[in-house]
Amino acid sequence: MVAQGPRRTIQQVVGVVVLAVAVTAFLSVAAVRHGFFDLKVYYGALTWWVHDGGEIYDFLKPGTQYGFTYPPFAALVMLPMAYLPWWAAIAVSVAASVVVTAVLFWWLIDPVSRRSGWTRWFALAVALCLAAAYEPMRETVNFGQVNMLLLFLVAIDLLRLLPAGNRWAGVGIGLATAIKLTPGIFIVYLLVTRRWRAAVTSMATAASVTLLAAALFPDASREFWTEALWNTGRVGELAFVSNQSLRGVVARLNPEHPSTLAWLALVLATLALWAWRSRAAVAAGDEATGLALTGAVMCLVSPVTWVHHLVWLLPALILLVDNGMAAPAGSRRRRVLLGAAIVGYGFLISRIVWAWEKDFTGLDGFLGSNTYVWISLALLAFLPIRHWGDPGRSNRRRATPAGSAAEASGVPQLDQPDRRSPAGQRHRIGRPLTVR
Repeated sequence: MVAQGPRRTIQQVVGVVVLAVAVTAFLSVAAVRHGFFDLKVYYGALTWWVHDGGEIYDFLKPGTQYGFTYPPFAALVMLPMAYLPWWAAIAVSVAASVVVTAVLFWWLIDPVSRRSGWTRWFALAVALCLAAAYEPMRETVNFGQVNMLLLFLVAIDLLRLLPAGNRWAGVGIGLATAIKLTPGIFIVYLLVTRRWRAAVTSMATAASVTLLAAALFPDASREFWTEALWNTGRVGELAFVSNQSLRGVVARLNPEHPSTLAWLALVLATLALWAWRSRAAVAAGDEATGLALTGAVMCLVSPVTWVHHLVWLLPALILLVDNGMAAPAGSRRRRVLLGAAIVGYGFLISRIVWAWEKDFTGLDGFLGSNTYVWISLALLAFLPIRHWGDPGRSNRRRATPAGSAAEASGVPQLDQPDRRSPAGQRHRIGRPLTVR
C-alpha cells in the first residue's frame, strides 16, 4: 500500500499538471498575442539611442505614435538591452517577470499555506498557474512590460525591510519611482502613515538616481523633464477601454470633452478613502494590506491605467483568500470573502471590458466597460484589515480556559490593533493573522 505522504505528493503533482494544461488551453483561446510590443519600443529606442546616434525620446516605433515614455533612469537600467540580440531581450524580460512573481507570491501565500495546512510548494504552483491566466499578468508578459518588476521593488520595502525595521526601507520604492513615476504614490503612503525615515530614504533614493541619470545623460534628461513628460499623446487615448482608471471612466462618458473637474473630484474622494484605510492598516500592523490598498489606489487615480497595470491588484486578491481562509470554516465571512476573490479573479481573466471596445455608450457600456475599475474600488473600500493582537494579552489568554479553547480550535484571534505610534511599531508580516 502506498504511504499517505507519497500518495498525496503524486496527487498534487498530477493536479498541478492538469491545471497547467487547462490554463494553457485557456490561454490558447483567450490570450491576445501582442508580440512584445512595448519591449520592441524599449529595444528600438535604446538601439536608436546607443547605436544610431539619435535621442531616445525622439524615437517612435515605426508606424505608431508610441515612444519611450519612462524617465532617464529607466533608460540607464535598461541600457544593457541595447547590447543583446532581440531573442535574448525577450528571454530576459519573461524570465525576470516570472522569477519576481514567484518570489512575491511566496511571501504572500506561504503564511496562508502554513496556517491552512496546505503543502507549500503546491499552493505556490497553483497560484502561479492561476496568475498565468490573469489578464493583467498575461498582458504584462505579452507586451514585455515592467509592471511586476516595479511591484517587486515596492514589496521588498513593504513586506520585508519595513517590517524588520531595516534602515534601508524605502530604497525599493525610490528606485521604482525613478524608473516609472506612478509608484511615487508609495512615497505618499509612507508620509500618510508617518514612516518618516522610510519616506525620506525613498525620496533621497529617487532623487539621487535621477540626478545620476541627469549627469550621465543631460540631453535626454532635459528633453524628458521639459517635453516628453508632458506629451500625453505618446501614451494613447484616455477613453480607450483598456484605460481602467477613474480618468478612463470620465473620458468614456464624454470622449470629446472629458470633465477634468469631475475627475479631480473623484480622485480626491478616492485618495481620502485610501488615506483613512491605509492609516488603519498600519495602525493594525498590517503592512501587506497597506501595499494592496496603495496598489489599488494607484490604478484608480493614475490618468492612464492600462489593463496590464492591474497586476498591482494581485496582492489584494491574494489577501482576500488569506482573510477568507482565516475565517472559521463554514462561516458566512469565509464564504463571502472567498466568493469575492473568485468573482474578482473571474472577471479579471475574462477580457470582459473588451466587449465594449467599439461602443461604450449606454448604461451597459458604463457598467461593463469599467468593470475593472469597479473591482479596484471594491478592493480599496472593502478589503479587510487584519489586526495583530497585543503580545501581553495573548500570553494572558493562553492561561485561561477560553484561550486554551481558542488555541485548540485554530481560529485566528482578531484582537484590537496595537495603538502604538506607527513609527515605533514593528509590523509583522510573516504570519498574517495571530493563530493560536
